[in-house]
Amino acid sequence: MADISGKEDVLRIAIARGAIKLKPETIQRIREKTLGKGDVVTTAQIAGILAAKKTPEIIPLCHPIPITKVDVQISVGNSEVTVESTVQSLSKTGVEMEALVATSVALLTVWDMVKPYEKDQEGQYPDTEIEEIRVVSKTKQSTKNSQGREQHETQKHS
Repeated sequence: MADISGKEDVLRIAIARGAIKLKPETIQRIREKTLGKGDVVTTAQIAGILAAKKTPEIIPLCHPIPITKVDVQISVGNSEVTVESTVQSLSKTGVEMEALVATSVALLTVWDMVKPYEKDQEGQYPDTEIEEIRVVSKTKQSTKNSQGREQHETQKHS
């Protein structure tokens, strides 16, 4: 594990996004909240929040950090469910892994909840696919510069 003791605590924000492709019939069931396991959106949001908090227990060399905010937004499209997770911390290291884990676990939760509706006759998932999990934005609020103004460092990925 990297030594971060010499780093300053600064506000760090990361946003990760991903999607799961589903059958149109499954999308309709999600919208109508008629799945056997319950409300997919709320369950996936809670799973994502919990996952962000548990990231250091899942990824061996990830530092435990004080997370100050986790927001998991889920949108149901025509052929996919998109998850966007925002994680914020006032700490010495970034929160990209927490945002990625939140997004990944939320998507896996969706898959788990829709399994019976996505399987074909052979028990396979030919139409189900998790895709494009990535960090779309990373922000670090630095200390004040020599003129006394706050500096911000933002990296965005499309």
